[in-house]
Amino acid sequence: MSDRRFLSAAEAADALAVTRATLYAYASRGQVHSEPVPGDPKARRYHRDDIERLRERKELRRDPARAAERGLHWGSPVLPSGITLIQDGALYYRGHDALKLAEATTLESVAELLWDADPSERGRLFDQPSPLTPRQLARLRSDTRDPIAMLQVALPLAAAHDTAGHDLRPAAVRRTGARIMRLFTAIVAGNGFRLGATTEPIHKSLQRAWAPRNTTVADVIRTALILCADHELNVSAFTARCVASAGSSPYDTVSAALAALKGHRHGGESSRVAALLAEIGSPTRTRRVVANRLRQGERIPGFGHPLYPAGDPRGATLLRLAERSGHAREWALVRSVRAAAADLLQELPNLDFGLAAIARTYRLPEHAPLVLFALGRTAGWIAHAIEQYATGALIRPRARYTGPVPDM
Repeated sequence: MSDRRFLSAAEAADALAVTRATLYAYASRGQVHSEPVPGDPKARRYHRDDIERLRERKELRRDPARAAERGLHWGSPVLPSGITLIQDGALYYRGHDALKLAEATTLESVAELLWDADPSERGRLFDQPSPLTPRQLARLRSDTRDPIAMLQVALPLAAAHDTAGHDLRPAAVRRTGARIMRLFTAIVAGNGFRLGATTEPIHKSLQRAWAPRNTTVADVIRTALILCADHELNVSAFTARCVASAGSSPYDTVSAALAALKGHRHGGESSRVAALLAEIGSPTRTRRVVANRLRQGERIPGFGHPLYPAGDPRGATLLRLAERSGHAREWALVRSVRAAAADLLQELPNLDFGLAAIARTYRLPEHAPLVLFALGRTAGWIAHAIEQYATGALIRPRARYTGPVPDM
C-alpha cells in the first residue's frame, strides 16, 4: 500500500501547476519539504500537507473570493481559536497531546482544560446536580427510548428551569456546561446514575449502566469520551459557534450542535459503521459485502480522514482497545473489515470506525457510539461557545450570488 502522506515530484508539480524546476526551487527555499524515496535515493518525495498548504496560499493570492469559499470545505482556517490544534497527524487540546490525556485523565478534567477554567474552579465545576429532577428524567425516558432524542428534548426543558444558564460570562458558561454534561449523563445512564453522588466520573456512570459486570470497560469509555471531546471546526462545532455568536444560551448552542452531530456525514457515521458490522456478521463475509457495496457505488463508512493522511490516531487508539476486549469473535470481525478497507480502499480507520469497534467488541448498547460522541463533544461545544461569546462578534459570512440576474 502506498504511503498517502507523500507525493512524487511529478504529482507535487501537477498539484501546484508548476514545472519540476519550480518545485525544486520551492524546496530549496524551504517552502516545501522533500526527502529521499526509500529504496531509490535519487528520487525525492514531498509531504502532501506541504503541497496542499502552498497550493492554497497560491490560490489566495490569485483569487481571494475562491480561496474564501474553499475555506468552508477543508481549506484554509476561517477564524482564530485557541482550543484544538491538528498538526502533523496529531491532536492537541490547548497544547496538550489528546492521546496522552486519554491515557489517564477524565472527561471532566479535559472539559476544564478546554474551557480554560481557573485553578480555583477545577475539581468543583461538576459537583452540581442535574438541572432536571428524577421525576422529570423518568418522564423523558417514558416518552422515547432513543437516547439522542432524549437529549434533544431535555435541553429546552432544562433551560426553562435553569435561569443561570442565560448568564454568558465565561465562569457562568463553564458552570452551565458542567450542568448540561451532568444532565446528559443522567439521561444516558438511566437508573445507573447516582443523583446523590455527583462527583462520580461520567465514565464510571456509563460503565455501571452499560456493563455493570465489567469494570475494565470504564477506562475504554473514558478514553473514547476524551478522544471525542473536540476536533477544531467540524460542522457541529462551527454550528455551535454560529449559534453562540447570536447570543443564544449554552443550552440552545448545544441543542443546535447536537442536531448537526446526528447527521450521517458527521457523528451519525458511527451508526453506519455499526450497521455495516452487523450486516457482515462474520469475517468470512467481509470481503464479499464490502466488494458488493463498492460495485453498487456505495461508500464504505469509517475510513479515511482529510486531516489525517497517515491515519486517524483516535481510530487507531480505539482499535487497540478493541483488540484487548477479550471477545475474539467480535475482534476478528472488526479486524477483517479493517483489512478489507486497507486493501480495497487504501484507507485507514477513523474515529467513527473506532467508536463502532469498541461498542461491538465490548458489547455495549447499540446507541453507544453516537452517545459517546455526543457526550464527549459537548465539552468541545461549550469551549467554542465560551470562545465565541468572548469575541462579541456575529458570524455572518456573505454569499456569492449565482441566481438569475435581476431586471434593471
